[in-house]
Amino acid sequence: MIRRVETALGAVAVTVAGQGPPLLLLHANPGCHRDFDAVVPALSQRYTTYGVDWPGYGDSARPERTPSAMAFAEIVPEIVDALGPDPVALIGSSVGGYAAARFAIEHPDRVSALVLVGSGGFTTLNPATRGFIRLMGTTVSMRLLSGRLPRFYLRRRTPVVREMIARDVARRRDPGANEVAAALWRSFAAPEHDLRAGAETITAPTLLVWGALDPMVGMDAPGVRRAIPGATWRTMPTGHAPFAEAPARFLGAVLPFLDAAVVAA
Repeated sequence: MIRRVETALGAVAVTVAGQGPPLLLLHANPGCHRDFDAVVPALSQRYTTYGVDWPGYGDSARPERTPSAMAFAEIVPEIVDALGPDPVALIGSSVGGYAAARFAIEHPDRVSALVLVGSGGFTTLNPATRGFIRLMGTTVSMRLLSGRLPRFYLRRRTPVVREMIARDVARRRDPGANEVAAALWRSFAAPEHDLRAGAETITAPTLLVWGALDPMVGMDAPGVRRAIPGATWRTMPTGHAPFAEAPARFLGAVLPFLDAAVVAA
């Protein structure tokens, strides 16, 4: 079932499955809720999963103003409000991790558990990282790299990974999607994208899942662990999307964590 939630960026599609306590799934840039297809069947046996399509992706409308990682984070409270009054657990990947972590920082009473997967918001900006962000923040780069970049950062070829790559190849023919992806990349250089100073205030039980072969944010791992000292840490033999590349291993770490955290909440 797909629900439509009105937000400051326009209508957002939220795909609902299962029953139980609410679990919000926030995908990377680019991507869509289907990036979690390998793990939703198991998660939805215990939780009501809400797979968000960020504005401009999947079944969601194009954003009504210039998108950014910060703008995406700002609509998470609106989405959670639409789901009901109960605290939510969140699984956030990459820019979805940034949004999930910021929600946990700003709304601690509304989060039952937090899982950050190769999360954004913890990268040290230096000439090299700023240059890479500038390169990625152009529509030309987004078009030329569609389908190619995921082959680099997704290291294990499962059926869901192949589908993720195929969807990204299709993005080459969609100028609007390339503009959204490029705008998000540009926002990663903004000072407010850096969560390291505030992350230590996260009070929700937190699990950090990192791909040991992740070329995108793999080097951020030590900084993330320092920023959230009370978090549980798990590495996976994957690239940027452990839930798609090694779903059984991912579920083996995440389900026990969620079950314990949500019951305690």
